[in-house]
Amino acid sequence: MSDIPIQVSVKTHYIPEQSDPTDQRFVYAYTITIRNQSADPAQLISRHWLITNGDDSTQEVRGEGVVGEQPHLAPGEEYTYTSGVVLETEFGTMEGSYQMRTANGDMFDAPVPAFALVPPHALH
Repeated sequence: MSDIPIQVSVKTHYIPEQSDPTDQRFVYAYTITIRNQSADPAQLISRHWLITNGDDSTQEVRGEGVVGEQPHLAPGEEYTYTSGVVLETEFGTMEGSYQMRTANGDMFDAPVPAFALVPPHALH
């Protein structure tokens, strides 16, 4: 396993116009920026998410790439994408990792620390 530093930052946004609280539908967008902070290139191969709603029910999602892409990140380069998630509760969290591959074929995981999915009216 390689130890290439990959920095992941997340911004979330509640989407009220797509949500329907009376039908237990809460829609969030999340924008993720992945930055390669090493001297070596790396490619994002796949993703793994644990999505937990307010009832502690967890859904596991695995898939190739992100938003249909498997971006190559040169040293110092960053890649930003936006995706979404639908929860059955008003609050939730997501965490996971990206499986990355170095130019020489070594695989490693870039962790995504847990982030909250919270509508703005619930923030103090």
